[in-house]
Amino acid sequence: MSASRPVSRTPTVLVTGAAKRLGREIALALAAQGWRVAVHYRDSVEDATKTVADCAALTPGAASFRANLNNETAVRNLLPTVIEEFGHVDALVNSASTFEHDNAASFSFTAMEKHMRSNAGAAILLSQALHTHIAQRNQTQDASSPPLSGAVVNLLDQKLWNQNPDFFSYTLSKAALEAATTMLALALSPSLRVVGVAPGLTLTSHMLNANKFAALHKLSPLGRSSTAQDVAATVLFALQNQSITGTTLLVDGGQHLIRFERDFSLM
Repeated sequence: MSASRPVSRTPTVLVTGAAKRLGREIALALAAQGWRVAVHYRDSVEDATKTVADCAALTPGAASFRANLNNETAVRNLLPTVIEEFGHVDALVNSASTFEHDNAASFSFTAMEKHMRSNAGAAILLSQALHTHIAQRNQTQDASSPPLSGAVVNLLDQKLWNQNPDFFSYTLSKAALEAATTMLALALSPSLRVVGVAPGLTLTSHMLNANKFAALHKLSPLGRSSTAQDVAATVLFALQNQSITGTTLLVDGGQHLIRFERDFSLM
């Protein structure tokens, strides 16, 4: 960061996987509430450009940052690059996720490592980097000022509380991230809060047609699962509420209370 660049007091958040789908909706919701958004993406250049423009129209200053979260060096360089651009970062939303099908029969070390790197390892390293950044800011600010703190939100999945054998490596990686949420909340306190948000079936995919998605979305005690707006609102709540850490908020219409033998996309 240039020494002459003024330091913005606008709260800044890095959202991984923010170019499209749920990450984009989270980025837009935070921008609408006054957050300056660092939009992380891997390959979706055009989508990231649009998300940046839409976020900047709500709160000026959004920018995009490319990184492959399977690459440890790229992950370690990501937050310092965002800090160089923005001057400071106050929060992190780990939304990016690898979601590829395997099961107990097709499981391999390669599949497990791919999911673990991007879904759990990257989130842990980025949380570690944010903790270091907050500590450094506290060391350099005026001693009479109250200590700064930050927050991390990890996107999980209701299927951790309602397991089935599909998407085996993906589920293992999210289970690791759920455990890491508790461990990081202990290790990085008091300067960093770490909270999980676990959606239910939220957005359709190439594996579900519109009618099938609508039918599956209704399979919950509340008659509807989560919407992208529900999840984004919960992420905002987790970032703002100073008393929440080391726990997970399930946002799924109660889908975790109903036993499903298969993943939604294969039902």
